[in-house]
Amino acid sequence: LPELLEKFSRNAERQGAKVHYARDAAEANEIIWRIVEAAGAKRIVKSKSLTSEEIMMNEALEKRGAEVVETDLGERIVQLARERPSHLVFPAIHWSRRDLAELFSREAGSPVGDDIRELLRYIRLRLRRYFLEADVGLNGANVGIAEMGAVVLETNEGNGRLVASIPKIQIVLIGVEKIVETLEEALLLARAHAVSATGQRVTTYVSLMAGRAPLSGEVGGRELHIILLDNGRMRMLEDAYFREALYCIRCGACMNVCAPYSVVGGHLFGHIYPGPIGIPWTANVHGVENSMFAHLCISCGLCREVCPALINIPLMISRVKELLAESVGHPRVNRAMMMYERFAKVASRLAPLSNWSLRSRAIRYLLEKVVGLDRHVTIPEFRRDCLTHRFKRMRRPVPQPRGRAVIFTDIFANYSRPEIGEALIEALYSAGFEVEIPEQLSSGYPLVAYGDLEGARRYAERNVALLWPYVSRGYEVVSIEPTATYTLRHVYPYLLRGDRRAEELASHTREALGVLTELVDKGDLVVGCGRRVRYGIHVPCHQRGLSGADHIAALASAAGLEVEVIEDGMCCGMGGTFGMKRGPVGRGLALAMGERLFNLFTKSRVDAILTESSVCAIHLREGTGLEVLHPLEVLEFTAKK
Repeated sequence: LPELLEKFSRNAERQGAKVHYARDAAEANEIIWRIVEAAGAKRIVKSKSLTSEEIMMNEALEKRGAEVVETDLGERIVQLARERPSHLVFPAIHWSRRDLAELFSREAGSPVGDDIRELLRYIRLRLRRYFLEADVGLNGANVGIAEMGAVVLETNEGNGRLVASIPKIQIVLIGVEKIVETLEEALLLARAHAVSATGQRVTTYVSLMAGRAPLSGEVGGRELHIILLDNGRMRMLEDAYFREALYCIRCGACMNVCAPYSVVGGHLFGHIYPGPIGIPWTANVHGVENSMFAHLCISCGLCREVCPALINIPLMISRVKELLAESVGHPRVNRAMMMYERFAKVASRLAPLSNWSLRSRAIRYLLEKVVGLDRHVTIPEFRRDCLTHRFKRMRRPVPQPRGRAVIFTDIFANYSRPEIGEALIEALYSAGFEVEIPEQLSSGYPLVAYGDLEGARRYAERNVALLWPYVSRGYEVVSIEPTATYTLRHVYPYLLRGDRRAEELASHTREALGVLTELVDKGDLVVGCGRRVRYGIHVPCHQRGLSGADHIAALASAAGLEVEVIEDGMCCGMGGTFGMKRGPVGRGLALAMGERLFNLFTKSRVDAILTESSVCAIHLREGTGLEVLHPLEVLEFTAKK
C-alpha cells in the first residue's frame, strides 16, 4: 500500500492535482479548511462521501463559518433533519415520502406535496442554484488508480459531476485503502459496487477524474486537491483481525441481510458507520468505546456469505466484542450463556430432576433475575442417557467398512435429543460404515458469538487434538448441528491460522445430511418416510454457508415428500442463545426479527417445519405454533436390498 500511495501521488501531481496526506480526522479537516480559506470560499457543495461523515467534516467547517450543502438526495434529507445516515448506500432509507414532504415544506416555507415527482422537482430546483453559486466542490471517491493518478466517482443522480465540474476548487477526499494499481482493477470494482449495492450492472454515472481543465471562456486557475486519509487505516493494515475491513467496498450488502439492523435501523445499529461492517470500522476509527452496538449482532454469519469481497465480518465483530470485554467486561448474561456446555452436562446428569426444575415458575423467575435467562423461552429437556452413553451399547464392529465416520455430536443431539444421533448412526451402519464417537467438546461457537475468542481458541485446539488422529487415519467427521459444522469448517482454521491439522479437519468435516444424500445417490441407502404431510423447510443461517437446502431437499424428494423452502433471506432471529436472553437485546429483539418469517410459514399452510438447527426449532415452534422436526426424525434410511 505505501508504494501504491506514492505512485498515485506522483501521477496525480503530474496531472496537475495537489495531493495531501492526512494522518487523522483533525488533520484532514484542517487541510480542507486551509483550502477553503485560501479560496475565500463561503459555500461548499458536496456529493455523497462516507469518508467525510467519518471525519465529521460538515460540523468542522460549519464551526468556522462555512456553509456546506449536501447534494445527494439522501444525504440532503438527513442533513436537513440533522440526522446521521442510517445506511451506507441509502442514507435516508428510514424516511417516508410523507415525512419528506413535511421536511421540504419547512425548508421551502410553502407546501410541497408528497408525490414522488413533485418531491424530485422541488429538490432539483432547490439544488440547482447551489451548484451554480458554490465556491468549492467536494467529492468522495470510490476508487483511486495509481497508474493514472486518477479517481473514480460512481453516482446515480448526476450530482457528483456537477459538484466536480462547476466550482473552481475541487476537493476529493479518499481513504488510502481505496487506491488500486490499474484501471482494470478499478473497473472491476465499479462493476462490483453496482451489482452488490443496487443490483445494477453499473451505476448511472461513472466518472474518471484526473487533473483540472478550465471551462470554456474561464479566466483564472482551477484547482484539484486530493486528500489521502489514513485515520487508523495503516494500523488496521497491520492487524491480523481488522486488516480485512480495508477490503470493504461500501456496497451495504451486509446491511441488507442483517436481521437486527432491519429491526432497529442504522441509528441504533451504528455510530457513524452503520451495519455489520460498521462495527469493526467504528472500533478502529472512532474508538472501541463507540462500538457498543456490536452487542446487537447475533453472529448469524450471513454478512460473510453475501459480502462480494468475502470479508470475515463475523470474526471481526467477535474481536470487537472481545475488546469491549477487555475494557468493560462481558455482560453478565453473556457470561452465563458462554457456560452452556457445563450447564448441559450438569443438567443431563441430574435429569429428570433438572427438567422438573426448569419447568418450575419460581426457578425460572430466579434464573431470569440472577442470570438473565428469559423465563418464557422454552429450554429443551435433557436426557440422562445421552448419545455418548447410548453409543457404547450401539457400537459394533464392521469388518470391511465402506467408509469411516466420526460423529461430532455438539450439545443438542448429545444431551437433549440423542434419538437424532441414533438415527444417523444406524443409517451409517446400514451403509456399511465404521462409526466412532471419540472424546470431544462442543464446537465452542457461543464463545465466538459473545466475544471470547481466546476461550473459543482453546475449544478449537482441544477438538483438533482429539479429532485429527481419526482424520489422519481416513475418518470423515460427520457433524449433526449446522453451526458446529460451520465452526469446524470455517472458524477453526481462522482461529488456528497456520495449523495444518485444523485445515485438514476442516476439509474432512461433512454435513450429516450431505453424507446421507451421497449414500442415497450411490444406491447404498434407500430413504423413505412414514409420515406424509406437507413440510416447510427452514435453512439455518450457518447452513447457508454450507450447502443451503440442497441436501434436505434432495432427500425429501427421494422420499417422495412434498416440501417447500420458506425464507425471508435473513436470520430467524434466534441467533443461538441470543434469543434466550431476557430483555430487548435478547428475546424481545429475537421475536421482532422472526416476525416476518413466522408470518411466511403461517401463510404457507404447511403442516410442519423441517430444520437441522436445534435453536431455530425452538424459535420457530414458539413463533408459528407449528410442529418443528429435525429431518432425521422424519426420514427413514435402510440398506438397499
